Amino acid sequence: TASKMGKPSARVVLLKGVHDNSFVFYTNYKSKKGKDIEENPFGCLLFYWDKLERQVRIEGKIEKVTKEESEEYFNTRPYKSRVGAWASEQSSVIESRSAIIRVFLKYMVKFKNHVPLPDVWGGYRLIPGSFEFWQGRPNRLHDRINYSKTKSGWKIERLAP
Repeated sequence: TASKMGKPSARVVLLKGVHDNSFVFYTNYKSKKGKDIEENPFGCLLFYWDKLERQVRIEGKIEKVTKEESEEYFNTRPYKSRVGAWASEQSSVIESRSAIIRVFLKYMVKFKNHVPLPDVWGGYRLIPGSFEFWQGRPNRLHDRINYSKTKSGWKIERLAP
């Protein structure tokens, strides 16, 4: 993602699926990632396989999934992961590890049986606008094939390595 000022941020996200021609992941909407997406709703995914010398880069627009989709996934998560979504104000500065554990325990008591979906937590989908497939080759003469979304389909171009 990038901030509204264009400052990029890279992180690992847990891709939860490919649905409706988009790539879906979940997070805290108030995290740095969530704030970046709110300010600048575009992002890039990178899948890299070093042993195969291959990568796929996907760029596109990011939007929230529905609350129903978020609830459906949230309810499949382990109990303590659901409680953790309430306890952690992701990306915010915390006093200490013991402080976050106290908050976590408070929510374990509060939500003994059912942990509802927090308002600040849910899913996003990245809707691809381009795919770049890269294959490493000797002498840096790599293969790069780019697919760009157009109104009528996909434009395919070979890029210089």
